[in-house]
Amino acid sequence: MSLQPSTSLLVKTLTKALHESGVILKRSLRAPIVSFKGSPVNIVTSADQASEKKILRVLRSEFPDHGFLTEESGAHESSSPYRWIIDPLDGTVNFAHGLPHCCVSIGLEKNGKMLLGGVYDPFKEEMFLAVRDKWATCNGRRIRVSRTKQLIGALLVTGFPYDRQERARYYLSFVESFMTQTQGLRRYGAAALDMAYIAAGRFDGYWEFNLKPWDVSAGWLLVEEAGGKVSDFKNQPYRLDDTRQTLCTNGLLHADMLKVLEKA
Repeated sequence: MSLQPSTSLLVKTLTKALHESGVILKRSLRAPIVSFKGSPVNIVTSADQASEKKILRVLRSEFPDHGFLTEESGAHESSSPYRWIIDPLDGTVNFAHGLPHCCVSIGLEKNGKMLLGGVYDPFKEEMFLAVRDKWATCNGRRIRVSRTKQLIGALLVTGFPYDRQERARYYLSFVESFMTQTQGLRRYGAAALDMAYIAAGRFDGYWEFNLKPWDVSAGWLLVEEAGGKVSDFKNQPYRLDDTRQTLCTNGLLHADMLKVLEKA
């Protein structure tokens, strides 16, 4: 396979991997927990593992020389400039409890720059896709971030990190600050979908601590290609090698959310 595959082939293969792994998730809701990753709230189900195996099989069949970074099996190094970043099941706690709000998330970077991103929710049958400098779509239709200009009219979303049992009061201080200054605040438990919903204009802003590259790689590109902005809490450029602070907005609310985060 050429080291420079066409964008159309990359998108086609990405879409196939998302769909086929989504089939696994849809038929195995409430799959059993098979292990814990250092905490009783950070779980792995048999569906996480099966979904990851399917994704790797699909991607490697077309691009055997590419590198991979996956949530369950870690880094698969390669000399290729391409690297796929894979979360086979985002929202695992939801999934394990039978709550059908979860997804598959796959991003592709080339020489450290995000090139493609895909987030697939098999339960709602929504496929979010983004191509660098071209478009962001949901089920083939262009999406755009919201036009909300004031926090008091905004619907925000957040998530709670895995160390929340030790740092609950700290994380809740940010929740309190935003809760008193916005129209609404949600916590859905699937970071990739939170970011996809920012891109689609369903949420106006999102913040979270201590995410991983596989949580954000696809969503980051979706937000930017839909006209939004992603940074850390000091408005520094976002990087996959430092995802401790993630702020995503429609762009219009970015400065105001930064002020709240700084004060909190």
